[in-house]
Amino acid sequence: MALEKIEVLIEGGKATAAPPLGPALGPLKVNIGQVVADINKKTADFKGMKVPVKVIVDKDTKEYTIEIGTPPASQLIKSEINISKGSGTPDKTVVGNMTVDQIKKVARMKFDSLLANDLKAAVREIAGTCYSLGVTVDSKPAREFIADVKAGKYDSVLNEEI
Repeated sequence: MALEKIEVLIEGGKATAAPPLGPALGPLKVNIGQVVADINKKTADFKGMKVPVKVIVDKDTKEYTIEIGTPPASQLIKSEINISKGSGTPDKTVVGNMTVDQIKKVARMKFDSLLANDLKAAVREIAGTCYSLGVTVDSKPAREFIADVKAGKYDSVLNEEI
């Protein structure tokens, strides 16, 4: 039972047999159209976002499984505050603002793939990505927000179980 793994980044609901997916699946002799349809069905909720997809094919039986990851944190942040791209100079130009509830939502979505072990740490990680994008959090620069979270100023809203 030889398994072949193919990992690609695909826009949600828009997988095609074109590169990178088609050429990778072709030599495995699976029904590419069916794989693409299954991927599009599973990623439909992530329209407009890049989603990591892993296709695992059994070379002997031609059976496959599809694993869908969560989009990168930057994609979730941009989607949450409706911006198309981050700032080219995040230390000088602000492109948007996230509320505490929005950053908690993104932290919950990404929790399994973060290094954090509680909500406060997850929120700090996502706030770091906000800094890279030029996005403020709770109308403060992201680094200031992170310092406030560490200092306990947001304990009342962040001391929940995930």
